Amino acid sequence: SKRAWMWSRRRAGSCLAGCLRLHTKLCACCASPWSPIAPMGAVSEAVKGLEKLRTKVCIVGSGPAAHTAAIYASRAELYPILFEGWMANGIAAGGQLTTTADVENFPGFPEGIMGGELTERFRDQSLRFGTTIFSETVNSVDFSHKLFKLYSDSKEVEAETVIIATGAVAKRLDFKGGGEVDGFWNKGISACAVCDGAAPIFRNKPLAVIGGGDSAMEEATFLTKYGSKVYIIHRRNEFRASKIMQKRVRDNPKIEVIWNSVVIEATGNERDLLGGLKLQNVLTKQITQLEVSGLFFAIGHEPATKFLAGKLETDADGYILTKPGTTQTSIPGVFAAGDVQDKKWRQAVTAAGTGCMAALEAEHFLQENAMPDGKSD
Repeated sequence: SKRAWMWSRRRAGSCLAGCLRLHTKLCACCASPWSPIAPMGAVSEAVKGLEKLRTKVCIVGSGPAAHTAAIYASRAELYPILFEGWMANGIAAGGQLTTTADVENFPGFPEGIMGGELTERFRDQSLRFGTTIFSETVNSVDFSHKLFKLYSDSKEVEAETVIIATGAVAKRLDFKGGGEVDGFWNKGISACAVCDGAAPIFRNKPLAVIGGGDSAMEEATFLTKYGSKVYIIHRRNEFRASKIMQKRVRDNPKIEVIWNSVVIEATGNERDLLGGLKLQNVLTKQITQLEVSGLFFAIGHEPATKFLAGKLETDADGYILTKPGTTQTSIPGVFAAGDVQDKKWRQAVTAAGTGCMAALEAEHFLQENAMPDGKSD
């Protein structure tokens, strides 16, 4: 049955070049015999010897942008390869959503959905339509030829188009009680007020934001819709935020600034959720206790672009520059989607939208720049 074939293909990984089709009896990239009823072991053995692969579309990333691109490219019969990474940037495949407990602002889930479950659904949908996924991290790229090259620890992929959707990692501070294993991350501590601020555990409770830039001002102002009071904790005695954003904060009666202070410990309450913070004044060294039910980091993000080694144009912070209204980068045929090129919105749904754009633009690029199979520059 078609369902059984899709499952066997998923389990075996199909051809690693993503070139198997329902109508073919021979793998185009490795010339291995294949049929829908071939034993999984036979397919796997053919796959093991492949190190150099070729595809029309190679996608790097594992979040909503990457998988939306994969779904669109697969449905267009472009048979993409997707590198989802292996603990790339210290985060499991799925990106920032895997560090989010309840996602309540992604359409289609009125009751909300766990971030990890949502990313699994993205992945399943990509696989369903024929995307080949590698749990490997791309370490370097070569965009100097018409056939772009991407390198992981065990594979070299030649691609006619590339979609970079590696995201951006929220910066966190390291202090006692702030981690995931034995701390209050996702139990009151977050790095996205817009994503998590409306959660029931934060409503009508005192909240805190760490930061001194425009993002911190925006997040603190946003949180006043839900929290009873919002503290901005800043290690200096002045903000680096724009004057207009500072004025909004000063004029908001629900916001109080705690200057010259850092968080040294997060403490819990009787429900094993965040209950308070220990603060230390950097000048006097005095330690005080602040009762809050939520803490939000607003100290910036780091785009995952180091592996590109300057091959694409980026801004001063490392975000890939794209032509306005498109996902086109400085190199024709290479596209960027999601948070790796979006330093303002950084939402799952906006990332998915740019993933769609990138796949459609890649398809149009391929139509206009047809390359003979098996021929490289």
